[in-house]
Amino acid sequence: MLPTVWIKPGILIIYGAAFDAANHKHNAIQLIWPAGKSICQFEDKKIAGPLIISSQITHQLHMEAGWVLLIEPQSKLGQQLLGLLAQESVVCIADLNVLSAAAPKQEDDPVPFLSPLFSELGLDISLSETDNFTSISDKRIQRLLSNLDQCLPGDCIKPIAWRAGEVAMQLGLSESRFLHLFSEQMGIAWRPYLLWRRTICAVSAITQGKSATEAAHLAGFSDSSHLSRTFRSLFGMSIREAKSLIQPE
Repeated sequence: MLPTVWIKPGILIIYGAAFDAANHKHNAIQLIWPAGKSICQFEDKKIAGPLIISSQITHQLHMEAGWVLLIEPQSKLGQQLLGLLAQESVVCIADLNVLSAAAPKQEDDPVPFLSPLFSELGLDISLSETDNFTSISDKRIQRLLSNLDQCLPGDCIKPIAWRAGEVAMQLGLSESRFLHLFSEQMGIAWRPYLLWRRTICAVSAITQGKSATEAAHLAGFSDSSHLSRTFRSLFGMSIREAKSLIQPE
C-alpha cells in the first residue's frame, strides 16, 4: 500500500503504510490513527495506538499503516486540538477500531474516512475549514498566510519573495516590527515557519512526480541535500526515503 497525500491550508494528511521516522520535531500538532501496530516514542516513553502529539515535541514513530495528520497550531482545527491537549505533550485517544477496510484514493475526500476519529475527539469541523486561522487577529498576517497558501497547488513562489525585509515592506512595517508581530501572532519565528512552508511545497512537488532535485529547486532550497537535511529534521526521514514511499521506482 502506497501513501496517499492531501495538502490543504494548515494541514498535511497522509494515509499509508510503513512509517518509520527517527527522532524529529516540528511546529505542527500531529494526530496519529494507526490501522495496525504502532509505537510512538518520546522522552523515555513508548505509546501505542491513536495519539495527539503537541507542537515541538521530539518523537519517533513506527507504524504499520494508518493516518498521520500534521496540523498547524494556529488553524481552526489546531486550536481545538490544543484545547484537547491541555498543555500535555501527548494525549492518548481511545482505540477506535473503525478504520475503513478500503484504502482511500488520491481523488477521494478524506473527511468521510476521518469522521469516526473527529467524532471521537468531539471535533465539529470539516477539513475545508482548516484554512481559517481564527486565532490570528492581525489582518496583515492573515493576508500573508493567504499569499503563502498560493504555493500549495504546486506553483511555489520562490523564497526570494519571502525575505523578511521584503515581506515587511509589502506589509508596511519595519523588518523588526514584522518579525516581532509574526512571532507574537503565530507562536513561531518567521524563518522556521517559512522553512516549514517551503518543505510542504517540496512534498507537493514530489506528489506531482517531481524528482527530489526538482522539488528542492521549486521550493527554493539550494539543492536536494539541503532539502533532505531539512526534511529529516522535520519528519525523521530523508526526502529520498519519503519519495520512495510516495512514488517508488
